[in-house]
Amino acid sequence: EVLERLAGHFELRSNQDDMPWTPESWIAALSSCQGALTTGADPIRPEQLASCADLRICANMAVGFNNFDVPAMSAARVVATNTPDVLTETTADFGFALLMATARRMTESEHFLRAGRWTQWRYDLFAGAEVHGSTLGILGMGRIGQAIAKRALAFDMSIAYHSRHRVESVPYTYFATAKELAAHVDYLVVITPGGAGTKHLVNAEVLAALGNKGYLINVARGSVVDQAALIEALQKKTIAGAGLDVFADEPRVPSELRLANHTVLTPHIGSATQQTRQAMADLCLANLAAHFEGQPIPALVPECA
Repeated sequence: EVLERLAGHFELRSNQDDMPWTPESWIAALSSCQGALTTGADPIRPEQLASCADLRICANMAVGFNNFDVPAMSAARVVATNTPDVLTETTADFGFALLMATARRMTESEHFLRAGRWTQWRYDLFAGAEVHGSTLGILGMGRIGQAIAKRALAFDMSIAYHSRHRVESVPYTYFATAKELAAHVDYLVVITPGGAGTKHLVNAEVLAALGNKGYLINVARGSVVDQAALIEALQKKTIAGAGLDVFADEPRVPSELRLANHTVLTPHIGSATQQTRQAMADLCLANLAAHFEGQPIPALVPECA
């Protein structure tokens, strides 16, 4: 549907056979384009910009834009847009669902049942952790972080957070570092932006502080967590478990994570409802149309000059 709507306004260069772009085919496609509709997996960096003299706008179908080199795009006079707000509530729903599924070991127990092993059940086999009345730490108190906190309140959870800056509009306990936050909570939900500024913000020290009764939930970007340190923490049971929707080198997921107990793994589907994906597509199209019609762009990336 998105391609059909785009075709009503633009001549398209698309990987319509659903084969992933290679670096070479991506640059070749961009080289003859004035605009691009991208996902978080499609890079716009100096190596792409160098061959794309006509490119003027990249509309990212995501709230994050760490696939963009915004300073390089600004220098090349290429506009960057994203899709904030429209996915906030759905991603918060998913983040809290991932927390619940991880705490209660839902996918492990489902696989056990589907394998026909219920007759081997023991009373303590899938004993999980309580969610209600526990302490939730949110790493990144932006729109989605605040929406997750609202859901946690309904479960009588105590809420604490760490962000680059204290958020004066929320009543939750603030910690100056991720490590201090992790030491205080039962669940650490990561929902901070990706990029160089947050790379490996959750490292071995933070995981050690979270402790062997603490759970890590990542619905941000894979780069925010030191994946090797996380694998070691799971293997050594330094932490109790992890729920992961994002990974360091998507779509490649290490076997050590795929085979780990006390984990729930999903393929980056935090915003994946029909309604939200439609709203994201609508906003992408609105961003593109506004640019080429010379109108104010609805969702210009704030860092875009």
